[in-house]
Amino acid sequence: MSKKALLIIDYTNDFVHDKGTLTCGKPGQKIEETIISLADDFLSTDDYVILPTDCHKTDDPFHPETKLFPPHNIAHTWGREFYGRLNTWYNKNRDSKNVYFFDKNRYSSFANTNLENYLRSREITDIHLTGVCTDICVLHTAVDAYNKNFNLFVHQNATASFDPVGHEWAIKHFKNCLGAKIV
Repeated sequence: MSKKALLIIDYTNDFVHDKGTLTCGKPGQKIEETIISLADDFLSTDDYVILPTDCHKTDDPFHPETKLFPPHNIAHTWGREFYGRLNTWYNKNRDSKNVYFFDKNRYSSFANTNLENYLRSREITDIHLTGVCTDICVLHTAVDAYNKNFNLFVHQNATASFDPVGHEWAIKHFKNCLGAKIV
């Protein structure tokens, strides 16, 4: 039986809350219950829940996103805290051996991180993607996972974007170009 991990990507106040700096707003808020339900399901079956979370410094002149977006997910700020019930869920489950939180500083959860080592050392082959934004960080994570030969599952009702057209395009791309199973 294959081992699996649920990735909850960038589900923070800055990306989801109405007052977030780069919020996807209502589409992101609508997926909250589904994300929590999936996280509970994965833990109940002794699978893994991984929370790769964007982390930046204010006005970092060396980071390419500084030129593209306003400051967001700044370390130690309200904007970087998990949105809504995920914050409570994480605080309740953070000490579980199957819950893993880490900082990321690029769109892909694999770039500049130890995610691949974490997955391979636990013999995880199936990656289930959730979070925001479907057409940015979820997409780049999916492409890297595909290139590293992981089995991909994208939870369409647990991903969101500020751009509905981008969201739909990414879902089709996951299926048609990366062979992901859309669930």
